[in-house]
Amino acid sequence: MKEYGGVAQSIIQYSGGAENIIAANNCMTRVRLELADADKAEVDRIKGLKGVLGVNIDAQFQIIVGPGAAAKITEEINKILSPSGAVSNKDRAKEIAAHNKAVIKEKQKVSKGKLLLKTISNIFIPLAPAFIATGLMAGLQSIVGTMISEGMLSADFNQWVTVLRVIKAGVLSYLVIYVGINAAREFKTDMGLGGALGAVALLTGMSADAPILNIFTGEALRSGQGGVIGVILAVWILSVIHRKLSDIMPKSIDLIATSFLALFISALIMIFFIMPFAGWVSDGILFVVTKLLAIGGAFAGFILAAVWLPLVMLGLHHFMTPIHVELINQTGMTILLPILTMAGAGQVGAAFALWFKCRKNKPLTDIIKGGLPAGILGIGEPLIYGVTLPLGKPFITACIGAGFGGAFIGSFGNVGATSIGATGILMIPLIADHKWMIYVGGLLISYAVGFAATYLFGVPAQAQREVTDLEDLEMA
Repeated sequence: MKEYGGVAQSIIQYSGGAENIIAANNCMTRVRLELADADKAEVDRIKGLKGVLGVNIDAQFQIIVGPGAAAKITEEINKILSPSGAVSNKDRAKEIAAHNKAVIKEKQKVSKGKLLLKTISNIFIPLAPAFIATGLMAGLQSIVGTMISEGMLSADFNQWVTVLRVIKAGVLSYLVIYVGINAAREFKTDMGLGGALGAVALLTGMSADAPILNIFTGEALRSGQGGVIGVILAVWILSVIHRKLSDIMPKSIDLIATSFLALFISALIMIFFIMPFAGWVSDGILFVVTKLLAIGGAFAGFILAAVWLPLVMLGLHHFMTPIHVELINQTGMTILLPILTMAGAGQVGAAFALWFKCRKNKPLTDIIKGGLPAGILGIGEPLIYGVTLPLGKPFITACIGAGFGGAFIGSFGNVGATSIGATGILMIPLIADHKWMIYVGGLLISYAVGFAATYLFGVPAQAQREVTDLEDLEMA
C-alpha cells in the first residue's frame, strides 16, 4: 500500500491541499474528489503522477487510475484526510451544500429532451458489453439453426443451438430486470426494488389457466407488454412513491413498510395501467397494419419498416408473431417479416455512419464495433440500446433508412419468408420463390439511406468529441 499512499499524498497536495477537498470517493476506474475550489487543482501535475491515466473535470474532479487502484488510492486519501480536521464539519456542510446547488443549477440548463436522452443513456450504456456478447451469441445460434434446417449440419447439433439460446437468454430475455436495476440507480431509489419491479413485467407467476386480465378489454396480459420504456416509467413512479413514504414512515418500520408498499403500489400501477395501455397501443397498431396490408405497395412498406424500431423498444413487437405464423400456415410465407427486418438494416447503416464520424470517441466506436456483427445478423438490441436510442437522432435516421428499404420491398409485393427463425442477412435463404435478390436490395437500400441520413443529420456534436474512457461517455 506504500505505492498507493504516495500517490494519494501527491493527489492531495496537487488538488489544493487537504483543506480544499470536501470529500473523496471512487467508482470502478477513477478517484472522484469534491473540491471547494477546483481552480486550485494543478491538473498537469496530477496527470504526470505514476499510475494516473487521465483527469476529467465535471461536477466532480475525476482522476482516472484504473480498476483496483481507484479504491485503494481513495482509501489512502481518506486515511490522510480523516485525522487532519482541515475543514470543520460546519464549513464542510456549507461547502457541500454550495457544491450541490451548483450541480443542480448546471443540470437545470440542460433541456428536458437532452435530460431524457441522458437518463436513457445512463440506464443502457452499462449494459453495452452484455448486449454485444449475447447479441453475437444470438447471431451464432441463428447461423447454426439455419444450417441445421438447410441440411448443412446434422440434427445432432440441436443441443448446441439450445446451449447458445440459454446463454443468450441471460440478458435478452430478462432485459427488463437489468433495466429496472439501472433505472432505480438513475432515479436514486432502491436498486433491488427496481429489479423486482422490472421482473413484474415478465408476469412470471401467471399461468394460461389463471391469467391476469386487462381491466379495460378483459383479455389476458402478455409477458413483456410495455417493454423497457414501461419499466423505466414504472421505476420512476416507484422512486417517487418510495421517497414520499420514507418521509412519513416511522423509522422503526421504514425499511419493511416503505419497501413493501412502494413495490406493491408501483407494481399495481404497472400491471393494471402501464401494461394494459401497451396492449391498447398494440391493438391499434394491429388495426393499422391490417389496413396497410390492404393498401399494399411502397407506402405500406415504408410505414411498417419505419415504425418497427419504436415498437421493438416498447415491447409491442411480440403481437406480430401469431400474425406471421398464421400467414405462413395459410400462404406458406409471411410477407410482413422481410419488410419489418429492414428496421435492423437501417440501424446498421446508422451505426456505420456514427463509426465514421465519431472516430475520436473510442468507447462509442468500441460499442458500435461490438454491436455491428450482431446487427448485420439481425440481432438489433445491442445497437438499439447501446447506440442509437441513447443518442436520439440516429434512432430517427435509422427508422428513415428502414422505411426506404421497406418501401423497396413493398413495391414488388409478395416477397415473403418461409420461417420466422432468422432476420438480417440470415433471412436470405428463407426468402420464398427465389426472390432473395429483392430482399438483398432492400437491405442495401436501408444500409445506404440509414448511413446517409445519419451522416448528414443524425450525429450529435457531443458524440464526436474525443473520449477515451467509457465512464466519460456522454451520448447526448
